[in-house]
Amino acid sequence: MKWRRFILIPLLISGLALLMMRTSYADSLEVLRAALPGRVSGWGAEPGDRFFDAETIFDYIDGAGEVYRAYNMRRCLCRRYINPKGPSIVLDIFHMASSEDAFGIFTHDQDGEELDVGQGALYRSGWLSFWKDRFFVSIYAEEETAAAERAVRGLGKVVAALITTEGPKPRILLHLPAEGLQPKSIRYLHHYLVLNYHFYVSDENILNLGPHTDAVLAGYQRGTECAQLLLVLYPNAEEAAQALAGFFRHYLPEADSKGAVLLENGKWSAATVKGRLLEVVLEADSRGLAQSMLSKAAEAASQNQSWLRLTTRESKEGV
Repeated sequence: MKWRRFILIPLLISGLALLMMRTSYADSLEVLRAALPGRVSGWGAEPGDRFFDAETIFDYIDGAGEVYRAYNMRRCLCRRYINPKGPSIVLDIFHMASSEDAFGIFTHDQDGEELDVGQGALYRSGWLSFWKDRFFVSIYAEEETAAAERAVRGLGKVVAALITTEGPKPRILLHLPAEGLQPKSIRYLHHYLVLNYHFYVSDENILNLGPHTDAVLAGYQRGTECAQLLLVLYPNAEEAAQALAGFFRHYLPEADSKGAVLLENGKWSAATVKGRLLEVVLEADSRGLAQSMLSKAAEAASQNQSWLRLTTRESKEGV
C-alpha cells in the first residue's frame, strides 16, 4: 500500500496547488471588481457583471477567444456602463497567467495614440487598451463621442490605479538589437497561429512553438532598408537546434552554407541558433542586412549567457 500513498500524495498536492491557483485568480478579479466605480461621468454600471474562463470565452468573443487562450488567459470580467444619452461603454479585464502574457496580448494590436496609463496604453477610435502586472484591460465605447471618449479615458485611469503592482516584460526582449527597432512592431507570443497573424510562415507549427517557448517578432528600419526578425527561446539547446533544422527543411530548403537564401519576392531570409535561442530573419531588403541582424542578435545573446542557461520557466519566475 505504500506505493499507492507515494502516488496519491503528489496528486493531492498538485490538485491542491491547482485549486489554490484558480482561487487566487478568482479572488484577485473579485477584489478588483469590488473596487470598480459604479459610475463614470454620466455612465452607470449595468447590473450583472459577467465572468468568463478559457473555455467559456468563446461564448463572449467568438473568433478572438483563441488569441486570448494563446496568451494563457485565466479569467475575464466584463462590465457594461450605460448612459441614456450616450453609447454604452464596455470594460473587459483579462487576468492572464503572467505579466509577460498580459504584455503579449497588449502587443497583438499596437495601433493608436500612446497614453500614460498602466504599463503601456493605446487609444484609438473609442477603444482604450493597456496592460499592468497580470492584467490586460480593454475599454471601448460602442459609439465614439467626445463625452464617451472622456469617460473611457477616465475609467482607464481609475482601473489602472486599482491594480497596485507592476510586472516585468518578457526577458527575451533583451535580445532584440536596438538599432532600427520599431517599438510598435514588437509582438510577444507563444503560438504559431499568432505568428501567422502578423507574419505568415506555415500552416504547420514548423518551429514547434507552444507554452514552453517564448518568441518575439519585431520590425526594423535601417536607412532605406527594412527587416523582420523573429527570436524564439526554447527550454534547451537541443530543441532549438531541432527547430532550426525544421525551419530550413520546410521554409528555407535552398539556404546556403551561411543559412541565407534569396526569396521569390526579392527579400533575403536567414537563420541560426545560439544555445537555446533561435534567430530568424524572416525577410530583409538585402543579404547584408539579414546577416547583420543575426550578428547583432547573437551579440545580445552572448551578453546574456547566464540567462540563456536558465529554463524558460525559471526565466519567467525571475530567477
